[in-house]
Amino acid sequence: MVYQVLSGRFEMDKIPEIEELIKLISKLPGLGPKSARKIILKLINNKEELHKPLVNSMANVFKNIIRCEVCGSLKSANVNCENCNKKINKVNKICIVETIADQWSIENSNVFSGYFHILGGNVLSSSKNKKNFLIESLIDRIKILKIDEVIIATSVTIEGQTMAYYIQDSLKNLDIKISKLAQGIPMGGELENLDDGTLNSAFKNRKNIII
Repeated sequence: MVYQVLSGRFEMDKIPEIEELIKLISKLPGLGPKSARKIILKLINNKEELHKPLVNSMANVFKNIIRCEVCGSLKSANVNCENCNKKINKVNKICIVETIADQWSIENSNVFSGYFHILGGNVLSSSKNKKNFLIESLIDRIKILKIDEVIIATSVTIEGQTMAYYIQDSLKNLDIKISKLAQGIPMGGELENLDDGTLNSAFKNRKNIII
């Protein structure tokens, strides 16, 4: 046993190595110390079935999965980016989101069938940081793919709205339609946390932006 029974309850987090692991896992979205303890105990008690495959799979992901330098999505280092290259049934629109989680949420809702551009954040802190948003690549894609509408789907936060204005300004010299999601999204809301109905309404009722 890797835990001790003290005062009538398990005290496995008193073991330094496990205590450190609990702190790390507790930082993951939706997890706290209690959930972290359950996960760790499950992994320890199922080394062959869960622990080793999980470690190997994570190592494989960290080694081979990279960010696409064109659209900002995730891709295998040895394979062309599906988001960039899959053109079948794609409408000539690009949806700009902050994170991969936002992209996945919209894809799962089936409310949008165009291309995605993933910014990788929304904090405009430095020129180096701005390069990570791949805006120059976005402009090139708009021209090459003959995009007729750019949909800005940043979060309804101060940072997200600031980013939206930055994108509008960056695209002001292009002769394209620019729109943003309807304000049915609650203030402070993040796309990945919205239900399909809210996303569907936000896309259908999106507003044109006058530059």
